[in-house]
Amino acid sequence: MLGTLNKQEAEELLYNNLTGRIGCYMDGKVYVVPISYVFDGTSIIAHSREGMKIQFMRSHPDVCFEVESIQDLTNWKTVVAWGRYEELQDDVERFNALQLLVNRTLKLKISKTATAPHMTAKRVHAHQPGNVKAVVFKIHLTEITGRFEKN
Repeated sequence: MLGTLNKQEAEELLYNNLTGRIGCYMDGKVYVVPISYVFDGTSIIAHSREGMKIQFMRSHPDVCFEVESIQDLTNWKTVVAWGRYEELQDDVERFNALQLLVNRTLKLKISKTATAPHMTAKRVHAHQPGNVKAVVFKIHLTEITGRFEKN
């Protein structure tokens, strides 16, 4: 049976996953890339190093986000959402966003860009050589759709 997820089911899928895909666009090129994330009820919160996806989203902040849960080819759920990219600049807001990510992924391996400052052996200034300052961002969701198949 094919069907449509209601709002609660779609949001539940967003809450229950840690990896999704961002689709972004620039200069005639579409780029789809996986990210780790947390859903806060209205936005996707994520982080990244400077790179292609950040360049694309800065250029065109309207993006698409996709997440799925697949048991097999006849038992799956997927959510596609659209929203607007916003880079977090305020240190407190960045810290709180990274803390949400860290709390959600605490038992998983965490990249250098996701580590909150208080979790490091010594607190260092982000601009010291060798340190990577994460680009922390939100995708404010404006539309969410979902589909499923269940046999």
